[in-house]
Formats: sequence, C-alpha cells, structure tokens
Amino acid sequence: MDEDQKNHLKAYGLAYWSIKQQADVSWLLNYRGGSFLIKYAKPIEDECKIRGISYQVMADAKVTALLNEISSPDVNMEMVKLEKAPKIAVYSPKSKLPWDDAVTMVLTYAEIPYDVVYDDEVLNDKLTGYDWLHLHHEDFTGQYGRFWSNFRNASWYKTDVANQEATAKRNGFKKVSEMKLAVAKHIAAFCSGGGFLFAMCSGTDTFDIALSAEGVDICERMFDGDAADPNAQSKLNFNKTFAFKDFTIDLNPSNYKFSNIDVTQTRTLVQSNDFFTLFDFSAKWDIVPTMLTQNHEKVIKGFMGQTTAFRKSLVKPDITVLGENKGAEEVRYLHGEFGKGQFTFYGGHDPEDYQHLVGDPPTDLNLHPNSPGYRLILNNVLFPAAKKKPQKT
Repeated sequence: MDEDQKNHLKAYGLAYWSIKQQADVSWLLNYRGGSFLIKYAKPIEDECKIRGISYQVMADAKVTALLNEISSPDVNMEMVKLEKAPKIAVYSPKSKLPWDDAVTMVLTYAEIPYDVVYDDEVLNDKLTGYDWLHLHHEDFTGQYGRFWSNFRNASWYKTDVANQEATAKRNGFKKVSEMKLAVAKHIAAFCSGGGFLFAMCSGTDTFDIALSAEGVDICERMFDGDAADPNAQSKLNFNKTFAFKDFTIDLNPSNYKFSNIDVTQTRTLVQSNDFFTLFDFSAKWDIVPTMLTQNHEKVIKGFMGQTTAFRKSLVKPDITVLGENKGAEEVRYLHGEFGKGQFTFYGGHDPEDYQHLVGDPPTDLNLHPNSPGYRLILNNVLFPAAKKKPQKT
C-alpha cells in the first residue's frame, strides 16, 4: 500500500471482500503504507488481477520473518487482525440532490456494499442492524442546509423542503428541526451503544450544534414558521456535543455558515498552499489513530466544503487530532469516543475536487485510484473490522 500500489482504493474493497469470504486478513500498520496480509487462495489472487490491484505472493518463511520484524519493539509497526466485515449504512435522502457524496462514491468504486437509510429508518431504530454509519452533507439543525438565501426558488430546494416537512409530519413532529434533533439523538445513541460514526462536511458541525441546542429554537421564521430564540446562544449545552465546545452559532439565515466551528469564510489559504499533515502515532500503543491515519502520503492536499475545517480552539481537549494545518490553526480530521462507540469527523466535501459547487458533476474515481484523501475515508470503513481493542499511551 505504498507508492508501488496501482489502485489503493480498490485494495480496501479486496480486503473487505476477503473478510466476507472468511479469509485470514491482517492489517500491517505502517508497513509499506499500511499493507494488507491475506492468506493465499487462488480466488483472492484472481480478484486482485480482475480489480487491477498490485500484490505480492510471499513464501511462509518470508511471512514469518516479516511478522517477527513487525513485532519488534524497535519498530513503529503492528499487525491487526481484521475479522468481521462491518455492515455499513449511509444516512442520505432518497431524493436526488445536486451534489454527490464522497463516501458513497468511494464505497461504490471500491466495491464495498452499503445500505442507504434516512430519517424514517433512523427514527424506527433500524440502526441497530448496522456497525458503521456515515453522515455526509446533512443539516441536523433543520435549516435545510442554509441554502435559503441562494436557492430558495430552485426546484430541488423546494422538493427537499416538501419531502422533509412530509417526513416530519409522518413521524409526529411539528417542525423539521424537531425531527432532525430526534434523528441526531438516535444516532448519538447508536454510537454510545458501540456503533462507529463517520461524518464529513456539514454532517459534522450541524450534528453537534443540534445536540447542543436541544430545547432551544435556533431556526428563523423561513425555516420553521416562527422566530429563533434571541437568547439561544446562552442556552446551548456543550456537554451534549461529541467534538466541539464553546462555539458561537450564526442566527443570520442569509449566511451560509452555521457557527464559528467552521473556518471556511475566515481562512486565508488558497488551493496552492492548502494542505494538512497527518500525525504519527505509536502503532503498538495508539492502535486506533494509527489505523485511521494509514497512508502512502503524510501531507494531504486540502479541499473545501460547506464545512471545510474545524477551528482548533473549539475542539474538545479529549479529542484526538489526526490531521491538521498547524499554521492555520485548522483541524481537518479528528477522532473521539462516545459511550461504548467511536466517531471520526473529516472536514470538506470531496478530496479530489477542491471547491465542489452545487450542481458540479461527480468526481470520476477512475482518475484518482491512489487518492490519499479518499484513503482516509476507507481507513474508517475497515477500522470496525479490527479485533484489537483501543489502547492509549
């Protein structure tokens, strides 16, 4: 999984497929970019050829020597068994919206199966059947993505509002914001019970904002029919959030941002100098963050989104920062625990489209089979398959 790999993304799909076939699969952390070791079987080799994945067949004696090297306390490597292919759900509206989801695109490209769930399924406790849940470009505050200012006359926006209002009514809620809060609380319960949550773009900060504003009206009249509470800021409860603290919400409905968690509108970076660096962790002691940062590159090119990156001063102190732009005080990639479960937040919309706009065509991952930004997503997909429990230094 270093620079010699022809298709990093499909290699994750091969590992997932092999686990499903009950093959003996291990993840060799920090060995040649985080390689996979799979017990030889001709059908697996055939799949590597069919999918265009670079591989190497090793004799048993060489494998033994490799594992002895990895187990040495002098090297920052570790072997983790991958034993159970996680059942994956993607929280996404059934209707087509004018943007694409990086996670569903890379899951499809890597040939990793997933189910689509949305508000009805979450509210009816369907998440209990899954191990892994993804949230992408979603607004859990009930403000329809803050697209009102620029797109309120667009047909897709009107359709989305109508669909969400109908869903809220069908589930016994007077407001979409009340329904979205209930959905966020169900998702929090899923994570607390041992599920793994992965969120990108506005699915990160709006999730925490909604949880912090339970019982507080933060939606203006065009979103829910009545005015927001003018004292809403003072009533936020940061003890209920996953990753962020002490943030200030933006109550102006014409603004595209939700709060000062996101740095999109205040950052000075441009595409030519927009990068973030992955942290190095101890593979033998900090196994979880080591898995989540496996890559063939340590410096990752940045990419924008409605929520591009997180203001470092607003990240809770117990959160593990996985990737940041230190000079800009931006956190791009973070991980934490919630109850018995764990979560990862990843800022930005599409790792291979710097400024993906509403209505832009989807990225063709055939052109980016070695994308280090997309690899970070797939690290999270395989993470729940690991046998080893999290350890901390």
